[in-house]
Amino acid sequence: MKNVKLRLIIMNFLQFAVWGAYLTSVGNYLGSAGMGHLIAWFYAIQGIVSIFMPTLMGIVADRWIQPQRLLGICQIIAGAFMLVCWGLGHAAMESGTFPNASLFVTMYTISVAFYMPTIALSNTVAFSVLKSHGYDTIKDFPPIRVFGTVGFIATMWFVNCAMWIPEEGLSFTLAPNPLRFQYTHMQLFVSGALGLILGMYCFSLPECLISAEDKKDKSLAEVLGLNAFKLFKVKKMAIFFVFSMLLGMCLQVTNGYAGPFITSFKGSGFADTFAANNATLLTSLSQISEALCILMIPFFLKRFGIKKVMLIAMVAWVLRFGFFGIGNPDMPGVLLFILSMIVYGVAFDFFNVSGALFVEQETDKTIQASAQGLFMLMTNGIGATVGTLSAGAVVNYFCSWTEVDGTSYLLGDWTATWLIFAGFALAVAVAFVLVFKDNTNAVSKQPV
Repeated sequence: MKNVKLRLIIMNFLQFAVWGAYLTSVGNYLGSAGMGHLIAWFYAIQGIVSIFMPTLMGIVADRWIQPQRLLGICQIIAGAFMLVCWGLGHAAMESGTFPNASLFVTMYTISVAFYMPTIALSNTVAFSVLKSHGYDTIKDFPPIRVFGTVGFIATMWFVNCAMWIPEEGLSFTLAPNPLRFQYTHMQLFVSGALGLILGMYCFSLPECLISAEDKKDKSLAEVLGLNAFKLFKVKKMAIFFVFSMLLGMCLQVTNGYAGPFITSFKGSGFADTFAANNATLLTSLSQISEALCILMIPFFLKRFGIKKVMLIAMVAWVLRFGFFGIGNPDMPGVLLFILSMIVYGVAFDFFNVSGALFVEQETDKTIQASAQGLFMLMTNGIGATVGTLSAGAVVNYFCSWTEVDGTSYLLGDWTATWLIFAGFALAVAVAFVLVFKDNTNAVSKQPV
């Protein structure tokens, strides 16, 4: 029994280690590779593919291919195309040019298209394996999921400190050096290699059997997985999904711009500060907070219910953006950065993980994978796409890439930028209080 949990822990560790290798640092690489103006689009791509890929893969997992096998297939494809991106970046560096932006974006899009469904698929695998071995998903899933955050942090620290010098090999430093992985295409190599490892590992996981009910002849709507959309007929679920979309607009904002924002202080009088030179390491405090906050979810979800848990997340997003708006990388301003990282754990976990558990509890067994895909569609799909592109428009209005001492930094009025984001999160929180009704502490399945 313990071996089952250990295997799921390894899966979750690698699942998010793949993402952590580049998610918060690729913006700095794009800026140095002549693609800084495309940062918003790189993060929007994750949202665009999440509009349809998680739902489609959820349908396949519900009906034709066991989820753990489909998870492995997706990871191998995603990892392979991420390595192609690394190859394009490496070739450009060797020739002293910028990568071909169109080809780079295409390869990246294919990689992300197959990675994004794996987030929901990994949840489906974990829930299925836990339940088949007699575990309580609400009690036992969060402590397993926390190792996903540990994996995310591990690769963030690795790319922050690691650098590859051909004559010397791999080395590590916290000192200013443009060869550190957080600034180069090497972060993509780390992600792609880990993706291939995870893909092969998934084929060793316990089987997640497709029920006989799933295999029998069904209507076209059932075959396409459209039954999950019937959840919108349940008022509470419909409102939940709408606010999932609105809050999803916040998810990728700091992933895309926290790194370039903190690093930009090197070009505006803070070049020698530890924080400005170690943006990825500083940002990892967000994931450490996330790891600790996950452990609080079972208590908060059972004690307060989904409405209060999500409201706490919304208020945390207000603070996350607000502290960025008034902080700086020197003392005492860096303390506000640290506070922003701490509240991120609440902002992310209390929404994302609790939301996934809520969907799992509220939906019928036959459509759970599709329902998780629908949750991903609303948050990391529609919400993240609209949010990232909107954030990109705001950032590009107030800031621009400027060369200082031979290095490009994203400089401008960051205070106004972050306070605009904070204002949006506050408006969503107020609307949520007024609209969402959920008077029960425990969740129960809704008819579909």
